[in-house]
Amino acid sequence: MPLPGRFLTSALLRREGELFLFDCGEGTQVSLRKLNLKWKKISVIFISHTHADHVTGLPGILMLSSQVERDEPLYIIGPPNIREYVESSRKALDMYINYEIIVKEITEPGIVYEGDGYSVKAFSLRHTKPCFGYSLIEDPRPGVFNPEAARNLSVPIEPLWARLQSGENVTLENGNIVTPEMVLGAKRKGRKFSFVTDTKYFGGIKDNVKDSDLFICEGMFRDELKESAAEKKHMTATQAATIAKEAGGVKKMGLIHYSPRYTEYDLRFLVKEARIIFPDTFLSRDGQAINIPFED
Repeated sequence: MPLPGRFLTSALLRREGELFLFDCGEGTQVSLRKLNLKWKKISVIFISHTHADHVTGLPGILMLSSQVERDEPLYIIGPPNIREYVESSRKALDMYINYEIIVKEITEPGIVYEGDGYSVKAFSLRHTKPCFGYSLIEDPRPGVFNPEAARNLSVPIEPLWARLQSGENVTLENGNIVTPEMVLGAKRKGRKFSFVTDTKYFGGIKDNVKDSDLFICEGMFRDELKESAAEKKHMTATQAATIAKEAGGVKKMGLIHYSPRYTEYDLRFLVKEARIIFPDTFLSRDGQAINIPFED
């Protein structure tokens, strides 16, 4: 439930000026306004499941987006019933919508959305109804450009160096073809963001969040309530940390989706338990911004 100073679950990812929203709990549009973010830049809304605390902010976002000029469609991707929820909300509230909404229901795990230089993969979680986690994975980046190699091959700086760096072959005046591989180092890893909430603990999650630069994961309960967590198909902070550790390559994990039984004071015990297993754990907070840098 929403609490004073603690909204329901939602995470916004910004990449190259494009915005992606993961879940849309009650009050999400308030958070967006506080952060002064341009919500019309939201390309896709990914919904984990259709429990109320993860979708009740969606009607407000849809109506809010009609208050600005929007040329691009808004994609809403989620489990079965998300289309019914969107359509019934539009009808019941008599929404004025001046842009295209494209709803895609996930029928099986895999790539559910692709853009320029990235893809988004959905993977199954284990909750009381169909639920998915998501990973946004960037394509590998070109290797570091070697100016000395380009000079040795007599490649003029303008405009051919830039074309080689962007991955194009170039033809020199003498007819020789120079490929990017001849002047670039090994390809570099792109970034990866993973989002997991509302699921019981099981080993398969780690395979999907492996190598995440930022892993946002539910840590609803302290370890003393792990039996209750399993019954309700949720996780403890310790279990979230175990996933991060066993996955391998996870750089940082932010806990999310705390039980309302925990006060602000109590939350320190959640992160303390998690850090015993995965030290690079933090408590995610409303309005918090985390930079995800490239690897060198």
